Amino acid sequence: MKAILAIDQGTTSTRAIAFSIKGKKLYSSQLEFKQYFPKNGWVEHDPKEIWKTTLKVIKNVINNCKKKNIKVLTIGITNQRETTIMWNKTTGKPVYKAIVWQDRRTESLCQKLKKKNLENKIREKTGLFIDPYFSATKINWIINNVKNTKQLLKNKNLLFGTIDTFLIWKLTGGKVHATDATNASRTMLYNINNNNWDKEILKILKIPKNILPEVKNTADDYGYTSKSIIGQSISITGVVGDQQAAAIGQCCFSKGSVKSTYGTGAFVIMNTGSKKIESKNKLLTTICYRINNKTTYALEGSIFTAGAGVQWLRDKIELINNAYDTEKIAKSKNDNNNVYIVPAFTGLGAPYWDANARGTISGLTRNSDWKDIVRAVIESVAYQSYDLFRAMKNDGLKPRVIKIDGGMVVNNWFAQFLSNILGIKVIRPNIQETTALGAAFIAGYHIGTFNSLNEISKNWKIDRIFSPKINKASRSNLLKGWQQAIKRTLV
Repeated sequence: MKAILAIDQGTTSTRAIAFSIKGKKLYSSQLEFKQYFPKNGWVEHDPKEIWKTTLKVIKNVINNCKKKNIKVLTIGITNQRETTIMWNKTTGKPVYKAIVWQDRRTESLCQKLKKKNLENKIREKTGLFIDPYFSATKINWIINNVKNTKQLLKNKNLLFGTIDTFLIWKLTGGKVHATDATNASRTMLYNINNNNWDKEILKILKIPKNILPEVKNTADDYGYTSKSIIGQSISITGVVGDQQAAAIGQCCFSKGSVKSTYGTGAFVIMNTGSKKIESKNKLLTTICYRINNKTTYALEGSIFTAGAGVQWLRDKIELINNAYDTEKIAKSKNDNNNVYIVPAFTGLGAPYWDANARGTISGLTRNSDWKDIVRAVIESVAYQSYDLFRAMKNDGLKPRVIKIDGGMVVNNWFAQFLSNILGIKVIRPNIQETTALGAAFIAGYHIGTFNSLNEISKNWKIDRIFSPKINKASRSNLLKGWQQAIKRTLV
């Protein structure tokens, strides 16, 4: 039997999954790792811990495959995007912790760039807004704030990478320093029109080009794993940012198809084909995938807090023991008791883009209880999704159906509530690990396991369809309450 190994390095955990060439999950291994919050709005990970967990889960899965005589054909990598690591080229040691995509420390630098009227120029080139979310200002911060970094720069001994690049570097024993077009398109340094690192933006941010990885196709040759590191030499042939990987795993290959992933954050991606659409409603223009040097674009809306809100309920205010409790608790209430939570723990993403916004709870009365708070966190993810869909609608795009995936969608109550609020059909696939599946599909495509994207689509199966079950008046009332809560947050 043959398999493709997918490495899915996420914001809160690292997974490795072996898929059969039909897309069936064979073996998986997952490990959580520590989140660091050194200051208000700062979010960090330890790159050494990310590497350690990655190595462990890969070895677990490969050993299981060996026992069953399953041959691993190739590896696909998918990763949390925008998260920034810089390391010493000679020693391979990170110079600082990984600055996570949720981190807001570079807000003042972003404001300075906006004051210089650079927003439109940067948006035209990269498809992105000037925001701490993206890698560019994080790189600038490390260069200017971390001891010895400038000396390493001077000696041409400093490297930058998003998580995929760091893992490729480690897996190949330092032989390959590369990324793919989807990850590059999230740095705010990459020109998505001509597919090159943008010299002008690099100059503005004082970032030397020699620290940046080579940008390859999503399906491409990324070297081989070093035998001394994982025990065997396996090709790496697919690399893709996690949200784009989910779009591939959901087989969103036709123009206008939409998926929404509900993980730590939530991300809606619409395939816009070979045409780059510039949103007038604060959505991002990004690269969906690049195959055979042909770019397919996407429109994206990013929500910073989805599953992270559930994690907050579990770890910080300890209202639940595990994520699965939320379905039963939300179901136990007849309505939301007019309690709304805007989970702006690290600011608000699309369509508000307010880095300084912080979380609010509104509508509390003497009758409110802890279950209202749990339900309000789950509901907030559907309301934020509605805001993104309204922005798409205002851009003249009207999705008729949405494919969903990610950890939160196993919650049937949430999936149904999402359909109610969006007013459209919500489709959940058979395999919910679509991010890892997308990385496996794209790696398999490169080695000829699949001859076309159409052939990949044949492996996609529906688990359940959720259709709207509330009337317009009820939906309108719920959304009215949400809009009031948003107004209170955006003071």
